[in-house]
Amino acid sequence: MTAAAQFSPLPQWPAYGLTDDLFPTLERWAAEGKRAALATLVSITGSSPRPLGSEMAICDDGEVQGYVSGGCVEAAVRAEALDCLKDGLPRMLDYGAGSPVLDIQLTCGGRIGIFVRALPDLAAHVATLKAARENRRPVTLLTNLDTGSMQFCAEARATGSEGRIFARQYLPPLRLILSGGDPITLAILSLSGLMGLETVLLRPYGPPEPPPGLSPARYIRGSLEAALPTLSLDRWTAVYSLTHDALSDLTLTAHALKSEAFCVSILGSRRKIPGRLEALKTAGVPEDAFNRLHLPAGLEIGARTPMEIALSILTQMIATRPR
Repeated sequence: MTAAAQFSPLPQWPAYGLTDDLFPTLERWAAEGKRAALATLVSITGSSPRPLGSEMAICDDGEVQGYVSGGCVEAAVRAEALDCLKDGLPRMLDYGAGSPVLDIQLTCGGRIGIFVRALPDLAAHVATLKAARENRRPVTLLTNLDTGSMQFCAEARATGSEGRIFARQYLPPLRLILSGGDPITLAILSLSGLMGLETVLLRPYGPPEPPPGLSPARYIRGSLEAALPTLSLDRWTAVYSLTHDALSDLTLTAHALKSEAFCVSILGSRRKIPGRLEALKTAGVPEDAFNRLHLPAGLEIGARTPMEIALSILTQMIATRPR
């Protein structure tokens, strides 16, 4: 009997597959004193529903978060991971077309390799990831595919194999600076929370409390002039101004374009674009910064309602994010 036989089967509705950022889960498990294994998609031949580097975390109590395929192999991966936590041995799992595992095939017709290993010190693993996130810098986990040994390096490396070493890069979470107080702003806040974005809401002289039922990572309600120096605008940050006030929109946008923010935009009609571009040039925005300016806010999907417009804006943000 494998270790997985001691635990209930995976849920019929795979909510665990909605988790892409495993850090909060690993942090919770570490705080609870639990042990965990990590399964990483390290090779793909042909098609795969998940990109290289996709991960799944498995706790010693059977809980899982994340996914490495379209649902075809997750139960088998959990079983192997629980056995790994029991015997301490890493495993290279081979599934799909041409694999020796004939009873598990992928609907996409491809073949994938998944490396499973126990995290020897979950607390230390979490601490390193937490420090990188707080400092808004990438960090890379290097895993030896022969021994299962792991080490972090501060050098940013593309996710992929380097001989028998697999590099998995972790980028800072996407941050959204959102300025406004209209229904579209509320719709964006609602969706960004579901997507796990780190959203900062800026509403100069707004109400004392953030919108009911919505929890931005930070709510700023002072003057715009006082708020601007406090905003951290790195290359994993997008800035959208939805204030409907021309001066506020242009002030925030000019400030953002002089930073490293990867996507900057203003809500409004297309007929306002020429005037806004001229005003931003007058404000001293460098010419090469305009390739990060996307006007108007949102992709053209025929959006009309606040939720539809919010979806078009977040789609635009995702489409332009750093890869």
